[in-house]
Amino acid sequence: MSAVAVALLAVTGLGLSTGTAGADTGSLRLSEATTVGVHNTYDKGAYTYLADALDAGAGMIELDAWFNIFTRKWNVSHSNPLGSDNNCVQAKSPTANLHTGNRDQNLNDCLDDVNVWLAQHPGAGPLTVKLELKAGFDATIGMGPAHLDDYVRTSLGSRVFKPADLMGGKYATLDDAARANNWPSRSALAGKVIVEVIPGTVEEGNPTDHLWTDVEYARYLRDLAAAGHADQAQIFPAVHNSAAGDPRTRYSETNLRPWFVVFDGDASSYVDGGIDTSFYVNNHYYLVMTDAHNVKPAIDDTNPTEQQAKDRVALLAAKGASVVGTDWRKLTAVLPEVLPRT
Repeated sequence: MSAVAVALLAVTGLGLSTGTAGADTGSLRLSEATTVGVHNTYDKGAYTYLADALDAGAGMIELDAWFNIFTRKWNVSHSNPLGSDNNCVQAKSPTANLHTGNRDQNLNDCLDDVNVWLAQHPGAGPLTVKLELKAGFDATIGMGPAHLDDYVRTSLGSRVFKPADLMGGKYATLDDAARANNWPSRSALAGKVIVEVIPGTVEEGNPTDHLWTDVEYARYLRDLAAAGHADQAQIFPAVHNSAAGDPRTRYSETNLRPWFVVFDGDASSYVDGGIDTSFYVNNHYYLVMTDAHNVKPAIDDTNPTEQQAKDRVALLAAKGASVVGTDWRKLTAVLPEVLPRT
């Protein structure tokens, strides 16, 4: 696809909403489609500006966030917990130029960029925003789930498709709603954002951290729902890393399990590891398969041929992926793909 064609898709808002498989992908429910995302989208080595990833058609972007004990803000960077290192700018106006300005901004600014880009491309979406909390939460300094929700709510407002929206006022838990396939169609979610949160690599590697992001946010969501305030929650907690059967059995608090309908794990573990992914498809769960290039036979992680990449997306769609996670930053004919999930 030429640069002119990509630009046209972006201007018309078709980059995230029109698939390349010939199907009417807008009529597919969110649980019935497969899209393509880019790992560590905030990295300046990946894209000069975050908006470049959205212009390219990425159906999922990923932001790594660290709580800052001094500023009480969320930094966005790969490895610096005390400062931001990213391609986000401070885009506040609906007409802001997303391809100029000072980068290295905080999480709220990255989310503002998403909000402005979607305002400029009203037909685009839905877009998945994946948050990896590198070191988790720290509620002792006021940087717990409610604070992160405030970031999302303030920057994205009504664009957020929230857990309560899935429940729709008639299902008691997310699990009930997902199994009933209460997900809206993709066309109904145009201009919307689905935010998922996973534990971070530092958190998971910290032997003294016994309360990970997934559990902490799920408790928060469960308790909000019990108090009749589920609508306050902005984010879907994800079960991180794959496992055979129902991965939610890892949670000893059984009343947390119904609050997980998003799952996030390595694609090769699902495909090459022989995990039966019909569990996710039949229950209409949202499954993010990462590192798509590693599935056998492995292909280049950043620059496979277009056909190799398309074949890999089709394979993972057939294996039940909702989102195919990649580092294929330049494959602008692949990133906008939307395929039926089977």
